[in-house]
Formats: sequence, C-alpha cells, structure tokens
Amino acid sequence: MNDETPRRYRGSLIERAAEQFHFAPQPVQPAQPTAVDPEIVQPDIAPVMEPIAEWTAEPVEAWADEPGFVPESVLQPIEGIAAIDRELLRESGMLLPGGPVTPLAEEFRMVKRQLLLTARAVAAGSDAKAADRARMILVCSAKPNEGKTFCAINLALSMAAEKDMEILLVDADFAKPDVLARLGLPKGPGLLDALSGAVDDVEDCIVETDVPQLSVLPAGTRTNSDTELLASDRARAILDGLAAANPRRIVIFDSPPALAASPASVLALHVGQAMLVVRADATSEGDLREAVQLLDGCEHIQLVLNSVSFQPGGRRFGSYYGEMDA
Repeated sequence: MNDETPRRYRGSLIERAAEQFHFAPQPVQPAQPTAVDPEIVQPDIAPVMEPIAEWTAEPVEAWADEPGFVPESVLQPIEGIAAIDRELLRESGMLLPGGPVTPLAEEFRMVKRQLLLTARAVAAGSDAKAADRARMILVCSAKPNEGKTFCAINLALSMAAEKDMEILLVDADFAKPDVLARLGLPKGPGLLDALSGAVDDVEDCIVETDVPQLSVLPAGTRTNSDTELLASDRARAILDGLAAANPRRIVIFDSPPALAASPASVLALHVGQAMLVVRADATSEGDLREAVQLLDGCEHIQLVLNSVSFQPGGRRFGSYYGEMDA
C-alpha cells in the first residue's frame, strides 16, 4: 500500500502484517481450533506488539558453549519469596505490575486473550492431556535480536494479572538464559538440573516472586546435551507434570530462536501452543516460514508482530486512557 495513503485507510497493524508476510488472518474458532498445515504454513496471526526500543534486541553472543566450558556448580534453591526489580523493569520498558494501563499493557491484553481462548477451546474438545498441554505456551522467534524474551516476560506479567490462574515463566533458552537477569532475580538451580537428575523434583527449583500469581523456573546449570535432555522420556514426564500439577497454571517457555538453536524444535513437541515473535524491521518471510516448519510439532502457532513504530497520537491505544488520577 502506498505510504502516501491517509493513515485511516491503511488498515490495522494486523492487516499490514498479513499483507507484508502474505499471510491471511485466520481467527481461532473456540469450538474447533484449527491445526497448522505444515504444507501450507499459514499460522494464525495474534494481536500486534507496537513499541520499538533498544531493549527488544537481545545481546549478540556465541550460541555454542566455549571450548573447555565447565558448568557452574549446582546452586542452592532460592528460598522464600524473591523480589522482582521494578526499577529494572521500568528501565527496560517492561510492564509494571500494578502500574497504570499503557498502550503496551493493552497490546499484551490482546495477545494473552487469544492464547487463553485457544487453551479453553482445546480443553472443551479434547482429553485432559491435550488440555494440559494447551496451557503450555512456547515463546520463540526465528533468529536472535527479535524480542522474544521481552515478549515472554511481558506476556507472563500480563497473564499474572488474571484472577483465576497462576503463571510459571520458564527460562528454556539454555545457551543464553536471560530471564532472571532481566527480572533482577538471583541465580538458582532450574530445569536443566531436573532433566539431568541433579534435582529430584523440578517443583523445588521454582522461584515464587513478589508479583502475585507469578513464579519463575530458571534454566539451571548449563550442559552440552540440552537438546538430548529435552528429547528424553524424563523430560516428557517433567514438562507434562508442570501443567498437570496445577490446573490453574499457565506455563510460558522462553525458548532459543528456532533457526539458531535446536532446543526450540524439541520444545515445540512438548507444548500445546507457540507464539512466534516476528520483528517488523528484521524478520524475512523466508526465515518466518522456515521457523514455522521447525515448530510444526506444535499444533497451534500464532504470530506476534514486534517493533512496530509507536505513535502516541495514533489510533491504537494512543490516548484513550490518558492520565489516571492517583
């Protein structure tokens, strides 16, 4: 569409994203969720993320373990309730728990609602095992620097505001675990320790935070066999158990990029939904289609368009709420 076309005739960001990547929006039918056809590769398109900022870009580092890398010693579990650093969230442009309603908060309300609707639709028409997996959501991207950790954390913070559920945010980006650092939380044993057998019960590694209804599961002690551990029978039992242990729990996995590290495609086999973050100014259509194919072990894949320029005077949540009285 010509950039000179008046803004009100350009269509929504979802429509423009669909036009850019040649995907037709396919809303989820609550009664019968639509599976992704790996031959056609036309995933549903979830509501759009708007803000563009430096913090959406993840640091560029080597993905393979350095030669001679020695895993850090097993850490002691974090005891008590861990405090999330609100100032760190503010500096990073994240959602603030209990903070005012912002355009970013509204965007994530739309994103989470689509995921929750899919989970409920699957629960209504499937067996208990499928319903449990529908409450496990993989947040991924095609390549690094596309904002998937930013989106995973904000999605968890937004979902934690729901009244009838508990959120478990899992740092499953084993090569570059970043969730704890972004939240200002100390290191502790995590998922890899449970998968390797160093920790008997994965629930012992879960860190309860001072944000109501939000807990975090660290990545754990690094290893050179993370993909093999994820593909094991023990992993299937542990990951299925995360959702089965609590019917109110939504499990959100921050995974490595699909085209940069193999664990993403293996994790997709364990979850019921995948949210693929597409960076508006970086992700190519070819990368997007290849990433979707790698994640096709997950039945329900949706796209989120990230890093779209935000204009406060625009028509998407720009000025509706305004300033709220104290």
